[in-house]
Amino acid sequence: MQDRRDVIIVGAGIIGLCSALSCARRGLRVTVVDRAPRQRDGCSFGNAGMIVPSHFIPLAAPGMVTLGLKWMLDPESPFYIRPRPSLDLLRWGLGFFRAASAARVDRAAPVLRDLSLLSRQCYEELGFDIGLVKKGLLMLCKEERTLEEEAHVAQRAEALGIPAQVLDARQTAAADPGVTMYVHGSVFYPLDCHLSPSRLMTALETELETMGAELLHGHEVQGWEKGTRNGRALLTGLRAGNRLLSADEYVIAAGVWSDEMAQHLGLRLTMQAGKGYSLTLTSPRRLPELCSICTEARLAVTPMDGALRVGGTMELAGMDESISHRRVRGIIRSFPKYFPDFTEADFSGLQPWSGLRPVPPDGLPYLGRTRLWANLTVATGHAMMGLSLAAATGRIVADFVTDSTPPLDLALLSPDR
Repeated sequence: MQDRRDVIIVGAGIIGLCSALSCARRGLRVTVVDRAPRQRDGCSFGNAGMIVPSHFIPLAAPGMVTLGLKWMLDPESPFYIRPRPSLDLLRWGLGFFRAASAARVDRAAPVLRDLSLLSRQCYEELGFDIGLVKKGLLMLCKEERTLEEEAHVAQRAEALGIPAQVLDARQTAAADPGVTMYVHGSVFYPLDCHLSPSRLMTALETELETMGAELLHGHEVQGWEKGTRNGRALLTGLRAGNRLLSADEYVIAAGVWSDEMAQHLGLRLTMQAGKGYSLTLTSPRRLPELCSICTEARLAVTPMDGALRVGGTMELAGMDESISHRRVRGIIRSFPKYFPDFTEADFSGLQPWSGLRPVPPDGLPYLGRTRLWANLTVATGHAMMGLSLAAATGRIVADFVTDSTPPLDLALLSPDR
């Protein structure tokens, strides 16, 4: 192995930047290429900022197909698929249906647990201030039936070594007394954390530039140079903007744009763009200490440096980045039902944020080497778990790039699956 190698990482979202930092700290010369300008607002910025070992069940799980079909009848529901003639959407739907089995979830849960716990550890060890708040998360349940379901999930979490505590309404209120919650009860996950995504992204970029990494914003990938080594195909260059870049190693971490990019390399990374929305109250009338999930409404609620972010929905509408005001209205109407100190009027005049999340049909990210190219690593498809899993993903990418053995069994996450 060479004493020092170059690596080009395509994508300056949270996955790309965490991968770049881990590689730079291994002594590699790092170049990050991204299609967007430096001042951007993609899904790495407007998300809920949660690090959640509690979320060990993948999106494709038993019951989700039936629930998704039910939600599609409500234009303000947490999940919606815009009907459209698309073979890619059909392929994704069939893959989701096949993956939504108990056996698949049982195999995936330990992998997501290990990846989440490793990510939490990596965030703690970053070495610079990212505003990490380690106070836990509440899964808020308005209905008794929902609390019973979440209690079963809590039992599975405990069996996997993830602490969980079922709370009634009084205990839930005592867990976060600074805000009123109208719920039947909750499940408390003490290992879950939260932070401000924008603050984290700025800190990562600053640290990378201090270490000498090159960040090329506004450089869209236009093509690849290819060659062979010892009988194996490898990448020899990347055309981006008006430049031809070359490196020893390449990483695709381009979120929803990864699939199209990979197709030019003979890879199929089946994904749909799952649009999410958030609204941020900069001066909220109450500020909880804990982050929470409003379970029935699928809302994420996070305090962030004095502000309060409320986000949710999964809208599969292709690469359409426009705002659907019906989806936003669903968020605004649902939130006060859990937090009665707030009203819908509190959100009046707020500009909603939206972002496209890369969602594989089985709910698991693509992470690892591909058999087609000797020097290519793929790191994408993290869906709603991008920030949560990013720090561990970055470490694992650096393991692959430096020919080290990753600390986890990643067979289920193979980009060749």
